[in-house]
Order: sequence, then C-alpha cells, then structure tokens
Amino acid sequence: MSVSSSGVPGPRLGLTSTLRLGLFQGCLGCLAVIFAGLLNRVMISELGFPGLLVGVALACEQFVAPARVLFGQLSDTHPVAGRHRVPYIWLGAVLFCTLAVLSVPLIFQVGRLLDTGGGSLLAAIAALCGLFAAYGLAISMASSPYLALLIDSTNEEERPRAVGIIWCLLTVGIVVGAIAIALALGSLDGVTDPAILQPALLGFMVRVAGVVLVLTVIATLGIERPRTGASLASAESPPSRDDAITLRQSWALVTSSRQVMVFFLFLLLFTLGLFLQDPVLESYGAEVFGMSIAATASLNALWGIGTLVGLLIAGLWITPRLGKFATARLGCQLIVGSLALLLLSGITAQVPVLQGVMVLFGLSAGIGTNSALVLMLDLTLPQAAGTFVGVWGLAQALSRALGKVFGGGLLDLGRFLHLQVTGSTDPFPAYALVLGVELLVAAAALLLLNRVNLRQFREDTGRSLSRVLALEIG
Repeated sequence: MSVSSSGVPGPRLGLTSTLRLGLFQGCLGCLAVIFAGLLNRVMISELGFPGLLVGVALACEQFVAPARVLFGQLSDTHPVAGRHRVPYIWLGAVLFCTLAVLSVPLIFQVGRLLDTGGGSLLAAIAALCGLFAAYGLAISMASSPYLALLIDSTNEEERPRAVGIIWCLLTVGIVVGAIAIALALGSLDGVTDPAILQPALLGFMVRVAGVVLVLTVIATLGIERPRTGASLASAESPPSRDDAITLRQSWALVTSSRQVMVFFLFLLLFTLGLFLQDPVLESYGAEVFGMSIAATASLNALWGIGTLVGLLIAGLWITPRLGKFATARLGCQLIVGSLALLLLSGITAQVPVLQGVMVLFGLSAGIGTNSALVLMLDLTLPQAAGTFVGVWGLAQALSRALGKVFGGGLLDLGRFLHLQVTGSTDPFPAYALVLGVELLVAAAALLLLNRVNLRQFREDTGRSLSRVLALEIG
C-alpha cells in the first residue's frame, strides 16, 4: 500500500480497476466518432446541409468547454450522498446519452426544413445548436468529476500509468465506435432517403446510448467510497494550496509572460492543424472517393489505430531518445507531410491510398500529441498548476471549436468559388482548400514551436508569479 507524505496510506488503483475506470473514457471516444464522424457525414453528404452550419453546430459542444471548471468545482464542494464524483458522472452520462438520441430526429427535421424553406427553419437551427451546446455541457458535467475521480483514486507514482492507460482507451473507443458504425449501418450503402435513414440512425443511437450508460455504471461503481468521519473532516478543512490564486491573478499571470502566449498560440495552431478537416473528412471520402457510410466511418478507425501506435512508440521509444522538443518537431513535420498526402490522395481518388494516408496521419498525430502533452506538463509551474492546465485546456478546446467552424466554412467557400470560376461542381477543389489551409496552419505551428524556450518560460513566469502575488498583497 502506498503512503502519502503525511504518513497516511495513499490511494491505490490497481491495473484491473484502472482498465475498468477507463471504460468510461472509451465511451466518450466512441460517441466522439458518432458525433464528429457519422452525423456530420449524414448532414453534409446525405441531407445537403451547408458545411458552415454543420461546423457551427458541432463547435457549440466545444464553445461550452469552460463549464468544465464549474462542474469540477461543484463536485469538489457539493457531494451527493457523501460522494463527490460518481453522482455527477452518472447524471452527466444520462443527460448526454438522452441528448445524443434526441439529436437524430432534430437533424432530420432541420434537413426537411432546409428542403422546404419553412418559416420555422431558424428556430430549428437554433434548437440544433442549443442541443449540441447542451450535449457539451453534459459531457463537461461528467468528464471533469471523472478526471477528478482518477486523481482521487491514484497517488503520484500511479497517476502517469493510469493516465496513459485511460488515454489509450479513449483511442480504442474511437476505433470501436468506427467499427460499430460499419457493422450496424453497412446496409445503408448508397441510401439517401431520409425515411430509411432516420429510423436506422435512431435505432443505432438508442442502442449506443444504452451500452454507454451500462458501461458508465460498470466503470465507476465502487471506485469512489463515501466520505465519512475523518475523511469528511479532512474534506471540510482542506490544506492550503499555493496555486489557489484568484481569477484576476490568473489572467495577470498569463498576459504578463510572452512565453505563455507563445506556447498558447502553438497549442492553438497545433490542435487546429490536427482537426480542421474533422467536420468534412467523412464527406471527403463520400464525395471524392465514392465511399459508403460504413466505409467512411472506417477512416476514423484507421486514424485511431495510427494514433494509438504513435502515442505508444513516442512515449516508449522516440521521446526518451530524441527529447521532447525534437519529438514535437518531428510530430509537426509528420503532420504537415500527412496533410500534403491527404490532399494529394484526392487527385487519385483511390480508396486504398486514402486509407493508407489516414494510418500515417494518425501515427503522426499520436507522436505529435504525446510530445505536446509532455511539453504542456513541463511548461506548467507547480505553484500555479491549476491556472496553467486551465489555459492549455482552453487553447485546445478553442481550436477544436474553431476547426469545426472554419472547416465547414472553408468547404462552403471552396464550393462557391469553384462554381463561380469554372461553373463545375467537382467536389475535390473545395476539399483541397480545407486541407491546404490546414497544412499551412500545421506549418505555422512548427515555426512557432521553435520560439518556445523552456528555461526562459520558467524564468519569465516565475518572476511574473512573484510580481502578481506581491501586487495582490500590496
């Protein structure tokens, strides 16, 4: 049994319990494929939604990401039946599963109104965006207490292993979700009739929601013990923390350091360079390569497998040998090269070429993500860990949201410009615009990485923290 610095036995989470807890993260990965892969493909390619509308609707889930802080604080301060984490996880899971099911009929209702031009179209679009935002809030309600539960259940020595396992299970969930779509909806190849698509998708979503709810209970049941007696007294009088600085101090700290802003922008561009094509990838496979719904879903499986392998080889082999900065540069370079190949593969319109490129893209994403996470942890002052992790998380959430909006918007812009200039409806040039811009963004992230200096970061932010705290005292 582990022992904390105070001499009290610390938390212990065995391998079996870690794998069980990771089932929930796998469920989130599975749902991410369905929302960011299946539904956006159906909206753009089968129902004819404008790409910008799809991007804005999907981005609403990310725009509410700051609520994660609020739900984390609620789980800290408002236990239910003596438990701080599990009740919030279960309630969030019930809500996001319910909203996932409700999204299907609402999407098809918006599609019908787009065809008929009904007067309630704007209200339906607002409802769709609101539903995705509510879905994001429900995910936040469950995921923040879930990560807190992981921290509560592990000590410092166990935590890196637990985080690595659960991160891998997230990627496994992405692969499983893609395979489930291919198996369950394979009979819909070539089907565009909403009267056939809607009941099939609704039935699939109901089954997925049921499985996710069951796995959520299995993943978390018995992991958290109710706090009673001494543990409650300890919870009511927590030890003071050096990083408990105010919101105003946090903002002053972030804006006072040039290196913080440089790394913030790097994370923004790096994540945008990974996910700008996210809302249009399945439609790219459908319209340029002629792939079915099940086949385009498999692209996420290939990407996920590549990402998983990339995460593992970067963590176990590349980063220990090359160092974190060299690995980050390598990851960015590979991502730029993969995006160039993803663009060029559209010229061939050969499905095996696209599938091979997706594996390479996933491998590059895994290597880049591993090194970016290591850098993110290194570029975090222990005295203000909460502040810096929040800032890095904000950069990633913001770029995911912008990626969905810009990806869909650039697709619409490319279609409009190509039609005006050539009069042709060839889909490839519009997708080439999206991928070309994404390539430039990834290249900009690589250039910005060269301006990150770990030693200067720690010196500058350390001085800034002392100055900010001194001003508060004064």
